Amino acid sequence: MPSLFRRKRLMIVLMGFIILVVLIGFSIRDRDNLSTPEKFLQDTVGWMQTIIQQPLSFVENTSNNVQNMFQVYEQNQVLRERLSEYKGVIEDNQRLEGENQELRETIGKTEALSDYSPIQATVIARSSDRWFEQMTINRGEEHGVEKDMAVMTSDGLIGKIKSAGAFHSTVQLLSGFDQSSKISSWVVREDDDEAFGLIEGYDTKSGRLLLEGIKLDETIEEGDTVVSSGLGGVFPSNLRIGTVEEVENDQFGLTKTAYVEPFADLFDINHVMVVERTMETVDNSTMNEGDGS
Repeated sequence: MPSLFRRKRLMIVLMGFIILVVLIGFSIRDRDNLSTPEKFLQDTVGWMQTIIQQPLSFVENTSNNVQNMFQVYEQNQVLRERLSEYKGVIEDNQRLEGENQELRETIGKTEALSDYSPIQATVIARSSDRWFEQMTINRGEEHGVEKDMAVMTSDGLIGKIKSAGAFHSTVQLLSGFDQSSKISSWVVREDDDEAFGLIEGYDTKSGRLLLEGIKLDETIEEGDTVVSSGLGGVFPSNLRIGTVEEVENDQFGLTKTAYVEPFADLFDINHVMVVERTMETVDNSTMNEGDGS
């Protein structure tokens, strides 16, 4: 009797296994259409996933929206601050443009102090005995070059035209400047107006320009930028000259002298630009300056 029950159980297990294998094979075969039970099961699983996914998506989207709102608020605050700064810059720019235009109309000039046309030139010679003072370029009067015009590279000012021939000119480098050669300049400061001074020489020991004639009450700091002022009548304004490295009182204690590191390399020069100022020359007698710069 017990053996009969064991055989029945074994037969039931075998039949169940066979039915399971048949169902598995039936479900994994390639078919274009699913059976009704399979469709029901698939749809049920899909709806359950949808029901579960919707609240999760809602919570996730809500969390992202809240984070985005905080980020947008912070960005909005930053943009408002910058917009206020830009408004101030725009207003200052408009005011300066208006004043500039008014001054031009007053003196009957349409060009600005900073307007110029570059004349491209190549260095063709440097005298061995005056290597640090002069060089020769392949442009002259026939190309529009005139005495005392500014000469610069892409980095900044390097000197001025000492003499101009028909097709070639001699350039006096900043390293060859003395008190007979002057460039009216501005010291550009971040939190204050420009301070006036004159480039009047070159310190051969330190390799720096001498910016002299600065008022004692002017605060000049290391790193301030020096540019041409355009007040001399030949040089346009805003030509880059160098940066202040040191400031000291002159020997008489009446003015300050700044030591300026030139932006441009005065020794390795191959190509230059002669700056032809487009604005009419200002009468130097009214500028109280002894140079054409």
